[in-house]
Amino acid sequence: MKKAVQNPREVAEIVAIQALSFVAGDPERLGLFLAETGIGPETLRTAAADPRFLSSVLDFVMRDDTTVKAFAEASQLHPTNIAAAHQALNDPKWERDVP
Repeated sequence: MKKAVQNPREVAEIVAIQALSFVAGDPERLGLFLAETGIGPETLRTAAADPRFLSSVLDFVMRDDTTVKAFAEASQLHPTNIAAAHQALNDPKWERDVP
């Protein structure tokens, strides 16, 4: 049985990973994302472990309403949940980052 995720940051990272899968599923969208981030397809999996990279994935998705709506439909999430995940990953005062 899977453990329920309660931490907003963990939920946001899961949403960002789903967004990365969504982006990777469309060659044109993936090409644009890779060009903008400057990473190569061979380093995509490694980069996905970095919360800052995951934040950039949601930045990419959130900048265009059409992309947000398409991702929301594909992931069966409401756009406000995607926006909340985006905000959680961009919150500089997240508890894990505080000593």
